[in-house]
Amino acid sequence: MLMKTTPSKQFRRVLMAALTASATFGFIPVQTAHAAAPFAKTSAPGYYRMMLGDFEVTALSDGTVDLPVDKLLTNTTPAKVKKALAKSFLTVPVETSVNAYLINTGSKLVLIDTGAAKLFGPTLGKLLANLKAAGYQAEQIDEVYITHLHPDHVGGLMDGDKMAFPSATVRVDRQDADYWLSQSNLDKAPADSKGFFQGAMASLNPYVKSNRFSAFEGNTELVPGIKAMATHGHTAGHSSYVVESKGQKLVLWGDLIHVAAVQFDDPSVTIAFDSETKAAAAQRKAAYADAAKGGYLVGATHIAFPGLGRVRANGKAFSWVPANYGVPR
Repeated sequence: MLMKTTPSKQFRRVLMAALTASATFGFIPVQTAHAAAPFAKTSAPGYYRMMLGDFEVTALSDGTVDLPVDKLLTNTTPAKVKKALAKSFLTVPVETSVNAYLINTGSKLVLIDTGAAKLFGPTLGKLLANLKAAGYQAEQIDEVYITHLHPDHVGGLMDGDKMAFPSATVRVDRQDADYWLSQSNLDKAPADSKGFFQGAMASLNPYVKSNRFSAFEGNTELVPGIKAMATHGHTAGHSSYVVESKGQKLVLWGDLIHVAAVQFDDPSVTIAFDSETKAAAAQRKAAYADAAKGGYLVGATHIAFPGLGRVRANGKAFSWVPANYGVPR
C-alpha cells in the first residue's frame, strides 16, 4: 500500500536534499540578514514632461533649499507665517523648490532659468544632471531666457569655469542686466548684498564676452510662441514668460511667488529679496487674478516641483491647483 506524502513532508525532503547537496559540494546555506537596510536617500530624476499644444514642456528640478521663511517674508509677522504654514502641514524652515523649464518648440530648445549651480548651497545644482536624464544635452540648448539675475536663477549658466550652454544665446530684460552687472552698483551695495551682484557677473559675463548675450526691453516676442512679459518689482527688470501653442497657454512666473502656503491666501505678503515690495505685491495680485480668470497653466520657480498648475479665486484670496499628471500624447 502506497503512503500518501503530504506537502509539508515533501518540503522537508526537498530541504534535506538541498542541505545534503550543499554539504557535499561545499556550499554554505544563505543566512538571513538581520541588519536593517540602509536608507536610499534619493528620488527619481527631477524632470516632469507635458505637452502644450505642439510644444513639449519639461520641468527641471535644480534641487531644494531650506528657507527660514518666517524671517524672510515681510508685510506680515512670524506668527502669522507659522500659522499659515501649519494649515499646509509645514514648519520652518520650508524646503523650497528651485525649478526651471525647457520648452521644445519643434525648431528651438529654450531653457527658462538655470537654477543656482553652487551659488546657493550644496543642495542645489542638479539641473544639468536632470536635463541629461530628461534626454537632452546642454550643448543642444538654443536660447536661455532668465526671469531675473538672482543667484538661484543664473548660477546654472556656468559649469565650473565653463559656459554650461556654449551654443545658446542668453536673454534678459535690459533693466535687470544694467542693474546687476553694474560695477558701481556692486561697489555701493551693502556687504550682505554684494554676493548677488558677484553671482550675476560671474554667471553672465562669460556669455557677454562671447557675444552670446542679448538684452530685450519689456514685452517682447523672443521666438514664435514665446514672449517676455514685464513683471518688474521683485527686481528692476523681472520678467515672466508666456508660452502659447495651438490655443494652449503657459505663463512662467519666475519669482512672483516664493511661499505658496502663505502668499496665495495673502498676496500682499512680500519677501526680503524684493527690490520694490509694493511693485512686487501689485504684480503678484495682477498675475493671480489674470491666471484665475484665464484658466491657463502657470509655472513658478519656487512652488513645489514641478511647480505647474492653475490658480482659482477664493474671494480676495486664491488657491493653487496642481496640474494633473501629464505625458506626451
